[in-house]
Amino acid sequence: MSDDEAAIRHVVETWMEASRRGDLEAVLGLMTDDVVFMVPGKEPFGKAAFAATSKGMAGMKVDGFSEIVELKLLGDWAYIRNHIDMTATPPDGKPLRRSGYTLTLLRKESDGRWRLARDANLLAG
Repeated sequence: MSDDEAAIRHVVETWMEASRRGDLEAVLGLMTDDVVFMVPGKEPFGKAAFAATSKGMAGMKVDGFSEIVELKLLGDWAYIRNHIDMTATPPDGKPLRRSGYTLTLLRKESDGRWRLARDANLLAG
């Protein structure tokens, strides 16, 4: 496994761990400033909208796992195809389980760190 592949796998693991802890700042630090998320039924959105939505979910307990099915390095860009299975449980509500695939583009930035730059999320209930 190359150093870049290991670093990308670490980004995914760190994202999942930070999500479990509810550490929004850590998750935001794993994204490029120009990140774009695509989810079914919504216009693409960026980092600010991601942060606002996440802040609106305060108190939500998130758990799950992510399995990298495919990882390809393309210079300072890479893509991963992930299978994610997660459950989000509001403080006073019923757990909501989502699973499915994502296609994620990552970019190696000037500081040498890999960050999520584009993400197409196909999770469904």
